Amino acid sequence: MTSTSSPSSRPVAVVTGASSGIGAASARRLAADGFHVVAAARRADRVEALAAEIDGTAVACDVTDPAQVAALAAAVGGRCDLLVNNAGGALGQEPVAEADLDAWQAMYATNVLGAAAVTKALLPALVAAEGQVVFVTSVAADGAYEGGAGYCGAKAAERAIAGAMRLELVDQPVRIAEISPGMVATEEFSLTRYAGDADRAAKVYAGVENPLTAEDIADCVAWVAARPAHVNIDRMTVRPRAQAAQHKVHRVGV
Repeated sequence: MTSTSSPSSRPVAVVTGASSGIGAASARRLAADGFHVVAAARRADRVEALAAEIDGTAVACDVTDPAQVAALAAAVGGRCDLLVNNAGGALGQEPVAEADLDAWQAMYATNVLGAAAVTKALLPALVAAEGQVVFVTSVAADGAYEGGAGYCGAKAAERAIAGAMRLELVDQPVRIAEISPGMVATEEFSLTRYAGDADRAAKVYAGVENPLTAEDIADCVAWVAARPAHVNIDRMTVRPRAQAAQHKVHRVGV
């Protein structure tokens, strides 16, 4: 763990998957909005650099490792004003007949079990702070598409966690929100999904004018976090204008 300042005078936000993309952008935005950000991710060098940049705290944490999740909770301590469950991602896009079930298990472990584990570990600190949990899911949770059974299933399961917790904690001063992004062009999401195949990753966004950026989603995270304590944003669906639905994307010159 690396800390660059004391968080005592600032609300505390924990962002998982903070080493790149939406997580890193959210950490920067929340820090700019006055949070002491605990940036958590597997890649220690990246979150340490980020923490130094934003005057936050870096914790190397694989959300699928119970010991590392426990260490994250210990590092956060007794107060957590905001948890952004962002760690996760997609692996592969094969039809079910050709499914890589190891990849499916990995997606479930990070997107679902990891989000549940971190939330469970930090829940006492969230209740103590009368805080908020934001799950970053995906429009993939809205319904299946060809080649997406594994990822769609994982994100639908993560959405179910948010929905169940909102019911379970209705008598507690904790808000549960979900942000569901559509097409977001980040440096790693599609590259990871297609095992580093840059050409295939580029085709996802080919001809799409102005797909969403990580900063767009960070802006949504910050807006949700800034609502008054009695206001809960159950779910926010965010797409670029060119994407009317999961299956309907306007592409120019393609």
